[in-house]
Amino acid sequence: MRSLLSLGAVVVLAASGTTAASAATRDLAPPQAIRWKGCPSYSDAVLRGRGLEGQRAQEFRRLLARTECGTLEVPLDYRRPRDKKITIAVTRLKAADPSRRLGALALNSGGPGGAGYLMPIDHVMMNSANARLNHRYDLIGFDPRGVGNSDKVDCPPADEGKGASTGGKPAPGPLTEEAARQIYQQEVAGNQACSRHDPQFLGQLTTANIARDMDRIRAALGERKLNFLALSWGTWLGAVYRSMFPHTVGRMWLDSIAIPRFSTLAFEQGRAEATERNCRRMADWMAERHATYGFGTSGEAVQDTLLALRRHYEADPRTFTDLDIPVTGGTIGMLCAQTSLDWPLTATALRELYELRDTPGSAAPPALKQIYTGNPVEIPPDAPEEFNQTMNRATFCNEDTGLRDFASVWSAWRQRLERNPLTGDFGKFSAMVGCAGWTLPVTDTRVRDTGTSLQMSGHLHETMSPYTWTTEMQEIIGGAVLTVDDDVHGSVLMDPACGANVAVYFESGRLSWGRCSGMRP
Repeated sequence: MRSLLSLGAVVVLAASGTTAASAATRDLAPPQAIRWKGCPSYSDAVLRGRGLEGQRAQEFRRLLARTECGTLEVPLDYRRPRDKKITIAVTRLKAADPSRRLGALALNSGGPGGAGYLMPIDHVMMNSANARLNHRYDLIGFDPRGVGNSDKVDCPPADEGKGASTGGKPAPGPLTEEAARQIYQQEVAGNQACSRHDPQFLGQLTTANIARDMDRIRAALGERKLNFLALSWGTWLGAVYRSMFPHTVGRMWLDSIAIPRFSTLAFEQGRAEATERNCRRMADWMAERHATYGFGTSGEAVQDTLLALRRHYEADPRTFTDLDIPVTGGTIGMLCAQTSLDWPLTATALRELYELRDTPGSAAPPALKQIYTGNPVEIPPDAPEEFNQTMNRATFCNEDTGLRDFASVWSAWRQRLERNPLTGDFGKFSAMVGCAGWTLPVTDTRVRDTGTSLQMSGHLHETMSPYTWTTEMQEIIGGAVLTVDDDVHGSVLMDPACGANVAVYFESGRLSWGRCSGMRP
């Protein structure tokens, strides 16, 4: 298998306003004005799909009536700004108190591939702390290039299949090297087909280009500076934007910090290690409730019982008549990998499986069935796109500088299982294959400390954006860190107590260096 370097040129881009890469954009003409138009209407079915009924639906429509919707034309390739143009969809929810207005605040929900068109409304409706931001700021939403109402390209559906799903359900039990190689080959074929589908467009799906789009939005809005609030992958976008445009970035808050140098293997391994650590936290929590769950009176005892339960179902998978998939050792790992908000339910399911391990029966126990079936929400066909998988794949793969050959991926997978015996296989092997077979050039983007105002928040026990990424990012780009004592991705925007710090920061610029408790079970 060829190495990463043989799959395409690796271009190192220091995300700085004075680099040669940025100098290539100096021929840009001033941006055209945003073409404002009426906002789309959304049916009751669409709002129900978003969890909005009754007064909540009425509130959404009231905010939508205040929202401006428009489009902005930007270069597809900023190195050739006079060539092909694409359209970016933008929304603005103007400050409710214009006499005390502080500026424009752009929002991003992460991904890459997440839509942002309705994020100003969603943000205000989430809680009072978030709504407070709209008193003095225009909230700016946008669908990044490749997503939603902006110009996009979707790879054919057959190319979006991931891993073993293209060849039927995998057999229960540990993944064999032969099965892993088949998954790898399927991933390579899918990535090759996708990257060749429209390389002119897909090759321009990079974080740096989205940062350039953001600055064009800023200029088209007539704003001297653009403030920014984001979570997850949006924190990487924020770090890149701040590095590339230090003179036009305002206040910036980044929550649940992204890995500062992306490769699929580093990304997946970091998440796997954090998941195992959080599973041990759950074991301590269950030990404190031994009378309820009966797994042991110490964290170590609970872990031993969970590991024995995992091995039991690994050797003897169980099927239930009302579940589509068998219960295996991986099921135990999945239940151990959930965040603390779900611990009461998942611990109950683990107790059920422990009690049923040698008991015949046909129906799934109640807690386990609830976890698998949940409360599915019907998404109507006219619902706005919330996430674009092609954009996600392209943006990651255009910036993935890691190893992609089968031997490296398989070795990393085996190490992952060994180091994380309870939850190591919670993430799929196909996710670790990542960008193998992607044919477009790779850009290695670097960020830096520009000295502008920056507040970050990292979650001490989080698994999706491990806290170590927060400290690593701070070492590179500076800024203050608010430590959140929870394991919930992006919870600063969900929790009014922590969210009050966000409002204070954007109103006054005052940084937070302490802690907040976050969300608890």
